[in-house]
Amino acid sequence: MDGPADPAADQPPPGDDRAFLGHPQGLATLSGLEVWERFSFLGMQAILVLYFADTVADGGLGMDPGTAASVSAAYGTMVYLVSVAGGWLADRILGSYRAVLWGGVLIACGHYAMAVPTAAMTWVGLGLISAGTGLLKPNVAGMVGKLYRTADERRDAGFALYYMAINIGAFAGPLITGWLGENEGWHWGFSAAAVGMTAGLVQYVLGRRHLAGRKHSAEYALPPDAMRSAVTKIIAGCLGFAVLATLLALAGWLTMDRFVDLLTLVSVIAPAVYFAVMFRSPRVTAEERGRLRPYAVLFLASVAFNFILFQAYSTMMLLASTNARTTILGFDFPASWYASALGAFEVLLAPVVAALWTRMGSRQPHASNKIAIGVILGGLSFLLMVIPTSGHGGEAYKMAAWWIVGSYLLLGLGDVLLETSGMSATTKLAPKAYGNQTMALWFLSLALANGIQAQVVKVYGTVSDPVYFGVNGAVAVAVGLAVIALAPWLRRTMHPVH
Repeated sequence: MDGPADPAADQPPPGDDRAFLGHPQGLATLSGLEVWERFSFLGMQAILVLYFADTVADGGLGMDPGTAASVSAAYGTMVYLVSVAGGWLADRILGSYRAVLWGGVLIACGHYAMAVPTAAMTWVGLGLISAGTGLLKPNVAGMVGKLYRTADERRDAGFALYYMAINIGAFAGPLITGWLGENEGWHWGFSAAAVGMTAGLVQYVLGRRHLAGRKHSAEYALPPDAMRSAVTKIIAGCLGFAVLATLLALAGWLTMDRFVDLLTLVSVIAPAVYFAVMFRSPRVTAEERGRLRPYAVLFLASVAFNFILFQAYSTMMLLASTNARTTILGFDFPASWYASALGAFEVLLAPVVAALWTRMGSRQPHASNKIAIGVILGGLSFLLMVIPTSGHGGEAYKMAAWWIVGSYLLLGLGDVLLETSGMSATTKLAPKAYGNQTMALWFLSLALANGIQAQVVKVYGTVSDPVYFGVNGAVAVAVGLAVIALAPWLRRTMHPVH
């Protein structure tokens, strides 16, 4: 089948269009799902690197800080690499609604597995969460885009509200999982993440009638014979990979370091191959192909920013646990609560940004400039850390909490600007035949950012903190300035993105 069947039957009720704060009611359903998905994902991620680095006697895995950060980044790489398969499965086999549903089920099962206090179940759980997030993330964002017409000026504001909902979960998750993990045991924190994802699934199913793209069939479904063949090959491939990886690990060839390096290599190759496939596809028109070129620039900007952002849950978390005070106004808190500051700032800033774009209407900055400013703010968040870390070494010194909080403020504002504009632009620039898969390509930028991070963080602790944060921050600022320099060309080539 070459196109979607019966699109009218796939639309939400007519009265939904402005039922949720002037936006479609389906935005509330999808935002509610993401509140709980991010609660579980980022709540777990806030304590994951600390769990890896904690001693075996205290319930951790006993890794050194650089290795713990690298493995945590590699997990993030795997999560977003799988998003390519998730987009394809939604477009060709499952449909968006079922892809998101089954993705959420796998994520919940993964968190329940991690609640079991054994190292083996930790790795099983991370594998399930990776597969589930790959199904859920690219497709739920694509479903948000389907709620709006391409020229609808509410679109960017809608994505900002959606991103605000995401960060309500990002704020609440580390508060709960962090307190449980550091006070009751790491696996109690993972249990809280499991309960959160289950709650998200319940409200998603209950609100399904408000969604566009909720029908069970895929929009561009494969013919029945091809679909059966594809499903058989996918199952066989997954089983074959699992068996091969197990054998190589038992033989001593597939070590953790080699697995991390392999994921980084794949994170570099995958987006290059994916861009090449879309540029050459006969299903992509010449006009759509022209819009993919500026999209490649936005892709690289996303890589630069998210390389910084994801370290909020790795190197910044390690720095906070060893060299930052965990007391504010006489109140003691777990180090993992710093991660909640990032979510809190994004919750507060997202509606402000959404209101600003709505008020400015057609006068708001071009999407490429919003993204460029976001990248620069990300770089500045790391450059700020040069000040309190300069002239110190080891774990003897403790910086004031406000340094890390200030860094997260810059990072949070940058994230709101870049991710909302990036996701919105992606849904506009996507070739029609690759709608969900192009959203997956945006998430491949996150995979590449994590893949690069998995290598760079290995030097954390071996070079001075001012050098580490200063160099990484300066590179991000340089990338943001380069995107601003390309603004005239981007404005010409990104139509209908404004």
